[in-house]
Amino acid sequence: MSLAGLQAIEAAHVLPTYARQPVELVRGAGTRVWDSDGNEYLDFMAGISVLNVGHCHPRVVEAVRDQAGRLTHATNLFYTEPAMRLAKRLAESSLGGKVFFCNSGAEANEAAIKLVRKAKPGGGIVVVHGAFHGRTYGALSATPQESKQAPFAPLVPGFTVVAPEPAALEAAVGEDTAAVLVEVVQGETGVHVMPDELLAAARAACDRAGAALVFDEIQTGMGRTGTLWAYEQVGVVPDALTTAKALGGGLPIGALVTGERLADVFAPGDHGSTFAGGPLVAAAANAAFDVLEDPALLASVRELGERLREGLRGLPGTSDVRGRGLMVAFEVAQDAPGLVRRALLEQRLILNATGPTTVRLLPPLIVAAGEIDDALARVGRVLAAAPVA
Repeated sequence: MSLAGLQAIEAAHVLPTYARQPVELVRGAGTRVWDSDGNEYLDFMAGISVLNVGHCHPRVVEAVRDQAGRLTHATNLFYTEPAMRLAKRLAESSLGGKVFFCNSGAEANEAAIKLVRKAKPGGGIVVVHGAFHGRTYGALSATPQESKQAPFAPLVPGFTVVAPEPAALEAAVGEDTAAVLVEVVQGETGVHVMPDELLAAARAACDRAGAALVFDEIQTGMGRTGTLWAYEQVGVVPDALTTAKALGGGLPIGALVTGERLADVFAPGDHGSTFAGGPLVAAAANAAFDVLEDPALLASVRELGERLREGLRGLPGTSDVRGRGLMVAFEVAQDAPGLVRRALLEQRLILNATGPTTVRLLPPLIVAAGEIDDALARVGRVLAAAPVA
């Protein structure tokens, strides 16, 4: 079917919740994807940080094929080895507590919200201005962005929004606070690294108030910032973290991981999900874990992230280059969505605009140095050619 045919079906039968690019992707391998016309693209978005292992990684493909031929679903009323093995790996690689599986990052944050409120009934949750925690009602209520919240009011009560400043956060946390929920790096609003001082202040304030500190590592986790978990770089250990995106190697899975303090708050019946942690997605996640926990790969992420940021700083037309590992953004004095579209259609480079002037880059973590340089050259050409807004 032609692209025009697909667009006609969308117009007639698909709710208009996405602004799609005029390209039909049909195949992927590593850092590359191909469209229905045979054009090859260098992918520096990785499905919005989902494909950290790259497209169709052989280990993930093999694991999915093998598991699909044996058992795809069993419900959580039975044991399956892939899920139990994945839970052990998640807990032992991070906070040492227990794991709840779900299907997405928003669902992981919903689970975290329920967990901390059961641990401290009636308690409020403090969130940081500019955060993005998801689009389901609890997660949306924790996402203080007027454009996303206003059309869907009234929202879930009990959330307090503070500026990303230690003093403001400390002042907002009190005896009636159940938790502070914060991203180590804010992703959807443009890759803003939260100051270490803010995270340390959150830890101290939660300890004083008997509240839980929850890190949203949905985008930063699974190696994106150069360590398996971003919190490892900031000297602050949360009571729980949420993860999703890259966890499944391209398949949908999320998880809430607790430390020991919150490990036994939930009881049977408190929360659940029909599909969560099924054997097929858990097998894929274990295969992705095999790739992403490699210390050599994580060191490469740190090295290549610096190479990418330094290269962007050297390009005319960029400013405020920022990020950690291979989670990078920069500002332009041009229309960023238009620039991203031109990069796609003229340079065959997949980027992402998170705002009117913000461009985000999230390449697969298996990217090579030569591909970083190739992407920089393509970005430079599109910057030079794009009109000023």
